[in-house]
Amino acid sequence: MAEGVDPVRVVASDQVVITAALTGPIATKADNPHLPTTPEEIAASARGAYEAGAAVVHIHLRDSDGRPTADLDIARRTVALVEEACPAIIQLSTGVGLGVPYEERMALIEVRPRMATLNVGSMSFGAGEFSNPPDGVRRLATRMAELGIRPELELYDSGHVELALALISEGLIESPVTCSLVLGVKGGMGANARNLLHLVEQLPPDAIWQVIAIGRANLAMTAIGLAMGGNARTGMEDTLMLRRGVPATSNAQLIERLVHLSAAVEREVADVQAAEELFGLSKASLTAGHAGAAR
Repeated sequence: MAEGVDPVRVVASDQVVITAALTGPIATKADNPHLPTTPEEIAASARGAYEAGAAVVHIHLRDSDGRPTADLDIARRTVALVEEACPAIIQLSTGVGLGVPYEERMALIEVRPRMATLNVGSMSFGAGEFSNPPDGVRRLATRMAELGIRPELELYDSGHVELALALISEGLIESPVTCSLVLGVKGGMGANARNLLHLVEQLPPDAIWQVIAIGRANLAMTAIGLAMGGNARTGMEDTLMLRRGVPATSNAQLIERLVHLSAAVEREVADVQAAEELFGLSKASLTAGHAGAAR
């Protein structure tokens, strides 16, 4: 950590950008019947999350059987419907799902969302393997830069921070970087405050970050991240429960809970314009996104 840098990072203002992770690649309607899976359901859920306070909507895609997909037609339809439903910033997942080939996942950015995730390294992921080969990661980072898409680096372990720093040093990612610190996935770092602090201490001082905690750890770790000055994410990708024994009935319900939590630690919820300024999203990127979705 750089000398004199406080490990409790403070964002540029007292505002917090809230992201709604609407669907994810793992849960099904059998786990929670309110999980949005079709393009129409995802768009409606995005609108509800935006109205509840989310400035960013993080989108995974599902096929007609509810399975994770990188189908470009589904991607274009989903993005177009979300754009029609609300003005939230669309962040498209290039993680997609463990069984989807990397080249298909890479192609999703040709839809030209304003933001997209960039998973920096391969790892064990539960009982499976999450493949993100070094050459593929660099090609994806290069193409995202060419298209003016803002990458969000997904970091599941301390070694992933080193990989992210290498991408910055190679000029493939511009500073300030945007990162998600993912805790609680079996194969990555456990969801506890000590691990979160360790990850934050390794980031560049100007990094924009949020904590993503999976399952039961979602609320507690999000609260710690908020208190440390990070942005925040919740949604039915991260947790299907509003509280123990009480399933969430919508993404909006989870966002509302996070808005109340933000107020409790005196963090003002950022609107879309404030989030655009924080992430450095230009009007040109908005135009590119609409052009991509219309293809």
